[in-house]
Amino acid sequence: MQTVKTLLSITALAGALAFSQMTPAEAAPKKDFKVAWSIYVGWMPWGYANDTGIVKKWADKYGINIEVTQFNDYVESMNQYTAGAFDAVTLTNMDGLSIPAAGGVDTTAVIVGDFSNGNDALILKDKNTLEDVKGQNVNLVEFSVSHYLLARALESIGSSERDLKVVNTSDADMVAAYQTADVTAVVTWNPLVASILEDASAKKVFDSSQIPGEIIDLMVANTDVLKDNPDFGKALAGIWYDTMAVMTADTEEGKAARTAMGSASGTDLAGFEAQMAATKLFDKPADAVAFTASPDLSKTMDLVRNFLFEKGLLGSGAPSADVIGIELADGSVLGDKENVKFRFTTTYMDAAAKGAL
Repeated sequence: MQTVKTLLSITALAGALAFSQMTPAEAAPKKDFKVAWSIYVGWMPWGYANDTGIVKKWADKYGINIEVTQFNDYVESMNQYTAGAFDAVTLTNMDGLSIPAAGGVDTTAVIVGDFSNGNDALILKDKNTLEDVKGQNVNLVEFSVSHYLLARALESIGSSERDLKVVNTSDADMVAAYQTADVTAVVTWNPLVASILEDASAKKVFDSSQIPGEIIDLMVANTDVLKDNPDFGKALAGIWYDTMAVMTADTEEGKAARTAMGSASGTDLAGFEAQMAATKLFDKPADAVAFTASPDLSKTMDLVRNFLFEKGLLGSGAPSADVIGIELADGSVLGDKENVKFRFTTTYMDAAAKGAL
């Protein structure tokens, strides 16, 4: 079962702000690094790389040690990173802004790994059009990427949340909730989407392929740690693209890798490959560089920061969406240039593309 890709609950917000008062990850040249990840199709490569020696291979190349830890609780992994217990963590672009960045931890996206291209969906019961969502109760994980997807879906038809009611529902309860008579609309992600769509009454009326490039999965690292230890960033890039080459190969080794990742995430080969099909995976570094350097990323992050501000997730008392600076790959900044806490860089992905790792 995929771990919830939750942006931020009120409790987690308080936790993140509390953690931000603690000592950040040691920012100085060092040899030992800790990486946290959680279960999701786009992050399974990290567990596989650790299990098969790819992590050790690249750590050894740079004379460092990298400890990779799986978290069953996605929010907890981000809180631990924000507290300084980890040097890097897997998260979405939205969560990176709302948890570590809003918590005061300067964070850099080392690897833009993929974006959801159908994995997240709005499903109605016995209704066929997006307009039919108006007036309904919509079950979703509040303040999650599901909530963001709903907001974007409503915008596409000139509507807003005023036209319906959001019902906060745990991802663990979503499939069962859909089976009850009073639940008629849900927003969730795979593999839950696939399970719900097995019901003849379920009709998908909007999914993330209609907002391509907006729900982005990243490997981020503490900016100060990265600055003082660039080899750590190089090793992360090497690990990622080595693993990509294996898992996307049309070979027995590739099939075995996908089978292993599927099993580790609670599904089988077919289930995992179906999730991969609904994911735009950046297995080639040049493609990731092009995506990260595109002006479209600025537009996406502007949408995201305004959504987070409207939901009160950029920190208590934030006066506007400009409160946190977001530095893009070209050095331009969205928001406060004096308070840059979230950064996109092509440095390490570009080095991989040029064979310079």
